[in-house]
Amino acid sequence: MGPYLDTSALAKWYLNEPFSEEFEAFIQKQAAAAISRLTIVELRCLLARRRRANEITKAVESRVFASFEEDMRAGFLQVHPVTDEQVIAASGLITRLGRYSLRTLDAMHLAIAHDIHARELATADKTMANAGKAMGLEIAGFFRR
Repeated sequence: MGPYLDTSALAKWYLNEPFSEEFEAFIQKQAAAAISRLTIVELRCLLARRRRANEITKAVESRVFASFEEDMRAGFLQVHPVTDEQVIAASGLITRLGRYSLRTLDAMHLAIAHDIHARELATADKTMANAGKAMGLEIAGFFRR
């Protein structure tokens, strides 16, 4: 299985952001990558938020989401469901990894990555990276150290 991609890292594949070049080099080495249904909603929200903030146009929003959908259809992005068990596990992670101040959706991504037996997590979020490392995941971080 390829790495589990957090939305913060995945966005760098579709939008020009800091560390986009580094993420592109990373993702091009992968045969496939794992995401969840949660990722789909988060990326959709991220694009809409950037359009509303006039950071991207409606045309860019549509084009990027269509490209994302094509990567899912092609099987490069392997989509995993969100289960009740993962929601319960996320709550437990917030308690167990309390020193990391995990946000709700970050805890969900970590629970999903754990549940699907991902060995590596790609993220642009330092807190999530630290929590993932504490869980035993290899981290591909796309942020200033």
